[in-house]
Amino acid sequence: MTHQGALTPRVATVTISDTRTAADDLGGELLGERLRAAGAVVVSHARVTDDPAAIRAAVELLLSAPQIDAVITTGGTGIAPRDQTIEALSPLLEKTLDGFGEAFRRLSWDQVGARSMLSRAVAGVARGRVLVLLPGSPKAVALAVDAVLAPVLGHMVALLRKAP
Repeated sequence: MTHQGALTPRVATVTISDTRTAADDLGGELLGERLRAAGAVVVSHARVTDDPAAIRAAVELLLSAPQIDAVITTGGTGIAPRDQTIEALSPLLEKTLDGFGEAFRRLSWDQVGARSMLSRAVAGVARGRVLVLLPGSPKAVALAVDAVLAPVLGHMVALLRKAP
């Protein structure tokens, strides 16, 4: 988070899964670790099931919290029938950052080849806050945070905090 004019982001993370528990939530744990290593403050972490209403309720609550600058989710962005994160949360996006998904899939291509096309990872602005929807794979989480988010998240927060 070293971009000039960047602020220290205050982030809430959410794991979206029917199968992950505190004992085996590797993606959520790694997400918090990588964000902290990049200089963010992780304010909270939640776990919700792959139920669209539960996903939306959890994220809307976090987006309304004044102490949170960004909400980053992991899980539910694929094409399996239970993957509902995009459907539940994309209506909240006021602005989408198409370059995020493009950059993530391009970098993923180097690791997983054509399977990178199966990711529907997206980022944007919702209620004046950064909202990022990541896959559940720990490798995908590490790549997204380290290579795509960390260099710009603090700057994104600074831009949004300046907004009238």
